[in-house]
Amino acid sequence: MTFRPFAILAFALTGLGLLTNPAVAKKYGPGVSDHEIKIGQTMPYSGPASAYGVIGKAEAAYFKMINDEGGVNGRTINLISLDDGYSPPKTVEQTRKLVEQDRVLFVYGGLGTPTNTAVHRYFNAKHVPQLFVATGASKWGQPKKFPWTMGWQPNYHTEGRIYGEYIRQHIPDAKIGILYQNDDYGKDYVNGLKEGLGDMAKRMIVAEVTYEVTDPTVDSQIISLKGSGANVFFNVTTPKFAAQAIRKAYDIDWHPTQFLNNVSASIGSVLKPAGLDKAKGVITANYLKDPTDKRWKDDKGYQKWEAWREKYMPKSDPSDINIVYGYSSAQTLIHVLKAAGDDLTRANIMKQAADLHDLHLDMLLPGVTVDTGPDDYYPIEKEQLYQFDGENWVPLGKMETD
Repeated sequence: MTFRPFAILAFALTGLGLLTNPAVAKKYGPGVSDHEIKIGQTMPYSGPASAYGVIGKAEAAYFKMINDEGGVNGRTINLISLDDGYSPPKTVEQTRKLVEQDRVLFVYGGLGTPTNTAVHRYFNAKHVPQLFVATGASKWGQPKKFPWTMGWQPNYHTEGRIYGEYIRQHIPDAKIGILYQNDDYGKDYVNGLKEGLGDMAKRMIVAEVTYEVTDPTVDSQIISLKGSGANVFFNVTTPKFAAQAIRKAYDIDWHPTQFLNNVSASIGSVLKPAGLDKAKGVITANYLKDPTDKRWKDDKGYQKWEAWREKYMPKSDPSDINIVYGYSSAQTLIHVLKAAGDDLTRANIMKQAADLHDLHLDMLLPGVTVDTGPDDYYPIEKEQLYQFDGENWVPLGKMETD
């Protein structure tokens, strides 16, 4: 047998492990090994937005299921989820710990507009993915200015616009009173509402009041809004204050048409504490399947979610849609990690996150998919209006698209 010189050299290099196929070469960023992918997160397990803490618990529970099944491409997910109390200074402290001490590959699903805003520039300066942030502020979809930050849920401005368009079309005599959190989260919703109302905004909006996250209650604001003569109430609040506002409005015999922002549309964490009878008639927008809706009983996606919840979160409240949120967001991330393969670098994580097409998740409403691109950092852009009938959310109108 005759060997050519190049073949002999190639054979020798292969035996020494020096000749590799670049297509299958492993590339690792911080926090990655052949056996583990370390990611970080900040979440309000305490403080005024602690009702959202269940999102972090649901995401951890979903990753536990993935790890039990063998992980992602043979690697387990190590989620380090730290409490920031919905306090921006604490978020900065915990984020620096995750990136500089724990050396995570990226930070995922951090909750809150003010808290994520506090670390927005830090992530982009460090070239660390701030991925699928749990807030709908429109600022999370600016890939040219902030290429390392991506949202997940529909943005607040669009949702506010949907409410404004509905009011303009269906409540022509509206006198609108608005309660909103005094930060970018609240202002995004209000600006969207005004856009939807168009040239009718100045005539229709009769009162705007704000609250701070440190306020004990919003009772005085609700009394003020009733006094304005408003017959439509736009409730832009996080769960604790949303429940207070719905309950107080009912208790002082103020019964406007209520629009409740999606981030507080949980039957379990908001409407039950407020009183289901007091929440009857409230309108919201959603993109997730409501776990209390009997329509989904035979739906395969819902059945998978419920089987997971019963096994991995058996003591959780099945009516809390925040659990659905955590499950769905985590499902999206696993898709990204699988697509990344053995190129687990920060740059490739962002590349794969910006390359999602027609991704169907178990608990997204029919017709809603996850889609991104290099110039599109808004993964979910469809919502359906719903009205609460005292027990369930009932569809209202057609699916709305950004």
